[in-house]
Amino acid sequence: MKVKMDISNINEIFPSDFSNEEIAKAKTLFLKRLALVSHKFYRGKIQIVPKVPVPGFNWFNVWYTPGVSLVSTTIRDDNLTSFELSNRGNLVAVVSDSTRVLGDGDCTPPGGLGVMEGKAYLMKYLGGVDAVPLCVDSTNAAGKKDPDKIIEFVKMAAPSFGAVNLEDISQPNCYKVLDTLREECSIPVWHDDAQGTASVTLAGLINALKLAGKKIGDVRIVMNGAGASNTTIARFILAAGADHQKMVMFDSRGSLHAGRVDIESKPEFYRKWDLCRMTNPDRIPDIATAMKGADVLIALSKPGPGTIKPEWISKMAAKSIVFVCANPVPEIYPYAAKEAGAFIVATGRGDFPNQVNNSIGFPGILKGTLLVRASKITDNMAIAASYSLANYAEQRGITPDDIIPKMDEPDIFCQEAADVAMQAIKDGVARLPLSREEVFAAAKKDIDYARDLTNSMVSNGFIENVPQDFLEEARDWAVKQVKGV
Repeated sequence: MKVKMDISNINEIFPSDFSNEEIAKAKTLFLKRLALVSHKFYRGKIQIVPKVPVPGFNWFNVWYTPGVSLVSTTIRDDNLTSFELSNRGNLVAVVSDSTRVLGDGDCTPPGGLGVMEGKAYLMKYLGGVDAVPLCVDSTNAAGKKDPDKIIEFVKMAAPSFGAVNLEDISQPNCYKVLDTLREECSIPVWHDDAQGTASVTLAGLINALKLAGKKIGDVRIVMNGAGASNTTIARFILAAGADHQKMVMFDSRGSLHAGRVDIESKPEFYRKWDLCRMTNPDRIPDIATAMKGADVLIALSKPGPGTIKPEWISKMAAKSIVFVCANPVPEIYPYAAKEAGAFIVATGRGDFPNQVNNSIGFPGILKGTLLVRASKITDNMAIAASYSLANYAEQRGITPDDIIPKMDEPDIFCQEAADVAMQAIKDGVARLPLSREEVFAAAKKDIDYARDLTNSMVSNGFIENVPQDFLEEARDWAVKQVKGV
């Protein structure tokens, strides 16, 4: 059986006698195997290429010495001119110590390069933003992962960049790193695992509630997992109008509530302790009980399947909303959640309906932030992106299997950039006040350029298409693994 280059209908490449569960397992294995062989073939996903011409030999003297000396002294006299005279104004540092890479935990500093290159790739192709992956060793002399080392590194590197995207830093270090750098850096510092995931999740929830005919202030919400992502999601949902007394959150030791002295005694977990004091006033002890009559489940916890039980979902309220976003495998497969009675199911994966993925968030958010030269990304800006995404999807039509924009939808990132930029101006953190139309046009120009450049490099042979054999080998390997051959 030949596999087409277009794998958008990925379910169809597997044997017709496979069950839903076997197809779900095979897809995960197929994508992992294809990623491995493709990354080896291309030696990563990104490269750095010139953006200026060389019409003749003397142009080397313009782009480098002696001509560039005036550029250096101009920036010396006014550092803000670096945003105009270099690529700094469109350049993001993707910084990670690789201590919490997707669902794989601590992968060692270079182990995060695949993900950080992926962030850089998506920033360029989707948002027209250049990015550099920087995986750092945060181990101190005592052999501990030290957030202060990351903080110091980012401060030292900040003069070269227009913004910083923090990624895959384990808690509680990630809280201190973000909150310190947001206040002490003169450029925006964004933690995509926390703020990005929260922004996109809120967007999906806004539209899911519209379809279910429910209001955010009325619904009972259960949250499974209390890491950086889910604690920030909770914070954004509460800011959007949810009732904190109708929210229950669980970590690996049980529910969060005001009696969790184990969390109170660890000041570095201050974000979790805030939620302990705000939510679960009845101190519901277990998730099975909390799920009874709940309207919404948002899980970013242990990869499944089996983490979330079908019987829990079956006892939720009518038209229940289930977000199971663990990577690389959701806490319960969507088909099983639907069979248990869920009205809307979302995951973090693009091969299932309703992908709640940061990739529709950070490219546009960072682009809008950079275009108005914001000094920080406020929570208001992130929430503005949520409503921008939700409104975009609603305007083109939403259904229970299509609640949120996809990465390949035209202009979503331009609209998001414009809405975020306008909020930055409103919040008083923008250095370059542009109109909404100016931001939209600038974002569209850069995004079109990035996509045209990539497509041109493919059509002219500078980027080779993925060999057909890779797809077939990955498919066959995945099928054998599922069949136990």
